[in-house]
Amino acid sequence: MPQEYEEFIRNIKMLTGIDLALYKEGQMKRRLTSLYEKRGYHSFSEYYKDIQTSPGVLNEFLDRMTINVSEFYRNVKRWEVLERKILPLLLESNKKLKIWSAACSTGEEPYTIAMILSNLVPLNQIEILATDLDENVLARAKLGIYPERSLNEVPEEMKRKYFKKEEGFYHVDDAIKKRVTFKRHNLLADRFEQGFDLVVCRNVLIYFTEEAKSLLYDKFSTSLKSGGVFFVGSTEQIFTPGKYQFETIDTFFYKKQ
Repeated sequence: MPQEYEEFIRNIKMLTGIDLALYKEGQMKRRLTSLYEKRGYHSFSEYYKDIQTSPGVLNEFLDRMTINVSEFYRNVKRWEVLERKILPLLLESNKKLKIWSAACSTGEEPYTIAMILSNLVPLNQIEILATDLDENVLARAKLGIYPERSLNEVPEEMKRKYFKKEEGFYHVDDAIKKRVTFKRHNLLADRFEQGFDLVVCRNVLIYFTEEAKSLLYDKFSTSLKSGGVFFVGSTEQIFTPGKYQFETIDTFFYKKQ
């Protein structure tokens, strides 16, 4: 049995990029065993055969593996401000924007940015860097497969244009996936790239101490070019933006001076 589970871990990593060895073994094994037994399988190898050949079984497995709290167009009114006010402003001075989605989790945010931007410029002008600390959420993001609940806020037109529904799950169109590059990055320890027109980091900074937040605001400010915009989550207002060379240009949007 241990050997069979180890083989299952290796196979899953090759198939999806997700490394189950990064999770606590006892806990993960119990979770998976109860999942496959409920479906009528008798072993990990039997279960893996169907994961390989049936999208429905694979999607259910993925859904249980990653606790997905993110969603597309989260707080939809803010995304409308991005599309109608912020991006047109940035595009006035540069037709090819340099964009970073920081702490991107399972990819809904950078894909949302790409979809919104595709209303304003041709797809081949869009390049988005998306980073996270967690290798497994990045593997999941690259696959671009999401449960219906993640798409609650997605406009119907976008759903038709950029998603394909298969066995109850939605697959992001390759045309959008190609516009996003996923990389592992530690916000507190790693160097920040520079020269960004737009940096989006939402619903993450709330988990940091005030001291760490201040350090990150400095780093994000330095990573933006003058006139670039920092977009934060709806519980993450910056109370002293001037301290970081920011000025508020809309609720939760800060422009680098």
